[in-house]
Amino acid sequence: MDRIDELMNHLQRLESEVSDEIRDYKKKLSIDFDQKRHRFEEEVIAQQKRFKMGVLKYLWTADIRSYLVAPLIYAMIVPLVLLDFFVSLYHAIGFSLLRIEKIKRSDYIIFDRNHLAYLNIFEKINCGYCSYANGLIAYIREIAGKTEQYWCPIKHAKKAYLTHPYYKNFIEYGDADSYQMQLNQLRKQLGQIKEN
Repeated sequence: MDRIDELMNHLQRLESEVSDEIRDYKKKLSIDFDQKRHRFEEEVIAQQKRFKMGVLKYLWTADIRSYLVAPLIYAMIVPLVLLDFFVSLYHAIGFSLLRIEKIKRSDYIIFDRNHLAYLNIFEKINCGYCSYANGLIAYIREIAGKTEQYWCPIKHAKKAYLTHPYYKNFIEYGDADSYQMQLNQLRKQLGQIKEN
């Protein structure tokens, strides 16, 4: 178990280093993220505009497969919005009743790509859709992860791929003794986890 803890700590250090590198790269691009506004220096905007593809050229050069698949992709907006509604309703009511710390939606669903001068209107719409869909799935994953920690914090017998951040604290599969001892503690932790 010590080796697993050591590896998890190493993984967290690596994630921190990656975050630092990304932060430095954003500084290099002269991006100002103060007060949740995203502004680029005029020089960067001018450089980005040189790479912007016009709408007509964008539509004319698009692959036929893109035209065929676009209606399928955009039709998913209906189930996504319905899923969003019901999961957000559960989050608002269920987390309050269970005394689980709520999740800040805006940390997951982020619309900032519209500030990029090198994107045309169709690319901005596509980026907005992807931001919503992937942000929503990440938001739901966080809600589902906290829910799982509350109701069933037991690791799987089989290795689970890309687990949520709460999974590492779950009880080992088949360890009934620890389950009975740690369940209430794991539930209490959910009320102590603060929003960023």
